[in-house]
Amino acid sequence: MFLLTIKNMACRTFVKIKITINYTTMKKLVLFVCASLLAFSATAQVKTPAPSTSQKIVQTVGLTDVTLEYARPSMKGRTIFGGLVPYGKLWRTGANKNTAITFSDDVVIGGKDVKAGTYAIFTKPNAKVWEVIFYSDANNWGVPQKWDDSKVAATVSAQVYQMPMSVETFTISFDDIKNDSANLGMIWENSYVAVPIKFHTDKAVTASIESVMNGPSDRDYYQSAVYYLEAGKDINKAKMWIDKAIEMREKPAFWYHRQQSLIYAKAGDKKGAIKAAKTSLALAKEAGNEDYVALNTKSLDVWEGRTGNMKK
Repeated sequence: MFLLTIKNMACRTFVKIKITINYTTMKKLVLFVCASLLAFSATAQVKTPAPSTSQKIVQTVGLTDVTLEYARPSMKGRTIFGGLVPYGKLWRTGANKNTAITFSDDVVIGGKDVKAGTYAIFTKPNAKVWEVIFYSDANNWGVPQKWDDSKVAATVSAQVYQMPMSVETFTISFDDIKNDSANLGMIWENSYVAVPIKFHTDKAVTASIESVMNGPSDRDYYQSAVYYLEAGKDINKAKMWIDKAIEMREKPAFWYHRQQSLIYAKAGDKKGAIKAAKTSLALAKEAGNEDYVALNTKSLDVWEGRTGNMKK
């Protein structure tokens, strides 16, 4: 039983009301209050930064998407390789859950064909060479309790390069990216290693070119010609395609003629290269594109003998 007193300020009177609550009701009330307090304590948690921050990178190499997810520990005054990370022992290559890399298409690592999919990256660091392992089971937390050699997709020996400075936080990057290759770089403390990865870009692009050439547009011819030029493929075919692209295009484009000049020069047709460059120059001036004006002027200076050789 509760005694509730209500004060009426206007009439300066007090009213006493007796409220009776039975045992069952009281029990329910107590349980409700306890549950509310527990719910509050569960949601009112302190949030702090993770000791090893996480990073996700999506890198496109050629036509393949590569996704990397890993946690990044820091030195914090510690000796890393040969200390925190012992030499000759398998390391998770980061912190927390497995460092994982995902390929959208098949690739080649260490001379082995690696199928599209997700792989954990494990390493055995040493002073001069690291052993880098791509493991098909990426669902472990750290090194697997039971190692399975059948899950090793590829193994690479990577030379250690000593850096002139210390890198505080472990970093994985995609370096030296080209149409059909990239290096998976790992750097921490003053050590850097790189794992070369090959991509089947040329095979995919060639298949794409062949599939659309049944009814290509001027853009298809243009892109195919430029790819053949940059990939060092059949330059005569590139020459044929760029001519067709320019022929099909309704309105002349200075960038089309610029590529035509480069292709002709690569094919050894200096006269054709000069003619294409002059056309591109005139169109670029008309469009107000100073970059292409400068590029064509530089090429013409070389091809007409007014200055030294140029790479492109």
